[in-house]
Amino acid sequence: MSADSATTAPAQPGADASGASPGGRGHLGLALFVIATAQLMVVLDATITNIALPNIQTDLGVTDANLAWIVNSYALAFGGLLLLGGKAGDLFGRRRMFQVGIAVFTLASLLGGLAPNEALLIGARVLQGVGAALAAPSALALITTTFPEGKPRNSAMGVYAAMSGVGATVGLLLGGVLTDFLDWRWVFFVNIPIGLAVLVGTRTLVEAERHPGRLDVPGAITGTGGLIALVYGITRGGEHGWTNGLTLASFAAAVVLLAVFLVLQSRVPDPMMPLHLFKDRNRSGSYAAMLFLGAGLFATFYFLTLYMQLILGYSPVKTGFAYVPFSLGMGIAAAVSSKLVTHVGPRMIAGPGLLVAAAGMFWFATLAPDSSYAGHIMPAMVVTGLGMGTGFVPLTLGAVSRVSHQDTGIASALLNTAQQIGGALGLAVLSTISTSAADDKLPEAAGALFQGFKTHDMALVARAGEALTHGYTMAFVAAGAMFLAGSSVTILAINAKKQAHVEGAAPVHMG
Repeated sequence: MSADSATTAPAQPGADASGASPGGRGHLGLALFVIATAQLMVVLDATITNIALPNIQTDLGVTDANLAWIVNSYALAFGGLLLLGGKAGDLFGRRRMFQVGIAVFTLASLLGGLAPNEALLIGARVLQGVGAALAAPSALALITTTFPEGKPRNSAMGVYAAMSGVGATVGLLLGGVLTDFLDWRWVFFVNIPIGLAVLVGTRTLVEAERHPGRLDVPGAITGTGGLIALVYGITRGGEHGWTNGLTLASFAAAVVLLAVFLVLQSRVPDPMMPLHLFKDRNRSGSYAAMLFLGAGLFATFYFLTLYMQLILGYSPVKTGFAYVPFSLGMGIAAAVSSKLVTHVGPRMIAGPGLLVAAAGMFWFATLAPDSSYAGHIMPAMVVTGLGMGTGFVPLTLGAVSRVSHQDTGIASALLNTAQQIGGALGLAVLSTISTSAADDKLPEAAGALFQGFKTHDMALVARAGEALTHGYTMAFVAAGAMFLAGSSVTILAINAKKQAHVEGAAPVHMG
């Protein structure tokens, strides 16, 4: 039995004897709306700028080398600072850090919308990532302190998981609409009224007891530095090659820093990341499976967006609307799985769900340059969305179930970190696979496509389109393999029982 699983959770502040939060269902409904909206805003900002990049480049004169960093700088700060944000919530109060994170994110959005040049825009994106890293772990942790365990918490987790999944889709849709009908700056300005509304709504959230420990400064420096070096190395490897000198130096720094971090965590009295969190096989399995799920999720959006825009010629708005079936499938599956977890063990839900997601990926792998949306893309989207949505809820619950209240924030941060690291690694690796496969068919296939459009050489456009499509399908095969790996981890590592709860009983060891 792990140390944390044996801990009896203290009574939640603001909860009555029955475990219900004050204010009844209306209070819980508003609290869930606030948390879900914040999570949606944080997740969609990872993709909302993608569709606006051409307009941003033209307006601000951004160089090709720096264009990718408008996206990557957010992911770098977000993924690198999540553990620090989670620990800060445990020490200084989750609601307080959630409020600080949303405030920083909202201010950064204003600065991004007003940015007169690429340097200030990238700086604003880094600041957005900082705010997201403070808010995201506390958002998930606040569900465990605001919602009574059992059906209310499972339902809230279902909504949270759906927001985590559909946020990227909403970002693509909203980014296309705002860019086409208003201006690229509105992909930042849109966050301001949402952020202010969330801040007002945080009064409905229940604060947990704060852990009286101190921040592990050496752990914060080595852990955060190691994660930033890892995310940077992954990102640079995908852009400049895995044998690039700076890429290798980043990975070396990450290995050293993270090794020192783990040694420190095993010796300090109040570690930033308590290692006993990993003693529970269900929690460790959930983190590992979420790594693979994040890799497949990010890759799906990236390569499918390129296929629809470059090969099929979809506009930004049409591309965004094309993802609606994916969002619906994921949302429906998340709602259903949040009810199933009270009747069936999580591996019996997440394991088959990831198999279904893999089937969707392999269906995408059969795409051709002239595939139809209604007959091929849309049904594959629905299948993939149903599979991912089924996996999110039980894995999210597995990561935070039976965690003592003082560690809820860091446990939540680890889940978010697994998804972000998985997404960055998956996208970088699959981009290498896709580019290599396409260039085997036609050297510099992407450049050839644009050259064909420029010179009206339709024969070259057709050859380049076939080569690029081949590259995308190879990436989908690899993404399907990642989902299969995630399903295997889920089935082999997670042995928790159904998420049943008896009021008044002390938490028991899962499994």
